[in-house]
Amino acid sequence: MPGPESDAREWDDEDPDLHDDDTEPAWFPGQHLPGHARQMGLTHHVPEGALLDFAGSLNGAKPLHRFAAWLLLVVFGLPVVFTVMRIWGALT
Repeated sequence: MPGPESDAREWDDEDPDLHDDDTEPAWFPGQHLPGHARQMGLTHHVPEGALLDFAGSLNGAKPLHRFAAWLLLVVFGLPVVFTVMRIWGALT
């Protein structure tokens, strides 16, 4: 463990977060938003942006993430199905 007078660059040469630009690390919230969502002004602070950020951070290789994606499809798809069924029932 380095002492207080040592320089962090002496022992941490392989830090993945060392970069010259001013971008935030990939693990910060809001980094998974699509570019067009950012152009519209969405951030992870608003509900729509938070949902897009969450959905963008899902990894299809992980079974729990796949389950979460299917659950999101069901949660957001069922109201559409019920509305179409109600309209179809009113027309017939």
